[in-house]
Amino acid sequence: MLARLAANRLAGIRQSFRQTSRCFSTALNYHIDTPDNNSDLPWEFSETNKKKVAEILSHYPSNYKQSAVIPLLDLAQQQHGGWLPVSAMNAVAKVVEVAPVRVYEVATFYSMFNRAKVGKYHLLVCGTTPCMIRGSREIEEALLNHLGVKRNEVTKDGLFSVGEMECMGCCVNAPMITVADYSNGSEGYTYNYYEDVTPKRVVEIVEMLRRGEKPPHGTQNPGRIRCGPEGGNTTLLSDPKPPPCRDLDAC
Repeated sequence: MLARLAANRLAGIRQSFRQTSRCFSTALNYHIDTPDNNSDLPWEFSETNKKKVAEILSHYPSNYKQSAVIPLLDLAQQQHGGWLPVSAMNAVAKVVEVAPVRVYEVATFYSMFNRAKVGKYHLLVCGTTPCMIRGSREIEEALLNHLGVKRNEVTKDGLFSVGEMECMGCCVNAPMITVADYSNGSEGYTYNYYEDVTPKRVVEIVEMLRRGEKPPHGTQNPGRIRCGPEGGNTTLLSDPKPPPCRDLDAC
């Protein structure tokens, strides 16, 4: 009786994970072999990226190669169109001379690493409190409705996916999104912030990207310069006076 109850409970837990496995993050914490993601598939850095690998490794002592895991995983992700198959992680493990599980631990911990396919333009909406107060949920809803996908799904043309990231460190210009552009591999990879966005503006940004244009990044508010107040400064309008004791000998 108890064994049957335990088995039913375990089956329910497994089912819940299948249903919500990608609700909150593009970084899965487990691996299931698929035809396009298994350790039997060959994977190696391109000739151009092998030079970048050597440059990255040069930043660390030869007996601490494992310290290069994060930048190497990032380079592998750029090369592979925005996500990390298990064979790419195995390749990184071989470069830094550690057991593959040591690389898996890193890739499953950091949400910056995508364990499943994303769009060529991966749109990440900031979900932390300042952006939520300023309407980030409406921003995400506008993107999902316009693209016809759910969070972390990829559009049928493979161009776009929408995810969430916690604090991107630009709260003063909330709400904001970032666009990871994998459309040209690691050579043309960019990661740009778009701040002070509105539901209308994020749709415009998507359509500009679809046309191959490069939307101006940074604040989307024409009344603001970078992170300055809208309308310009009202204080600190001149250079501040120097401290009286700048000349220590005179003091």
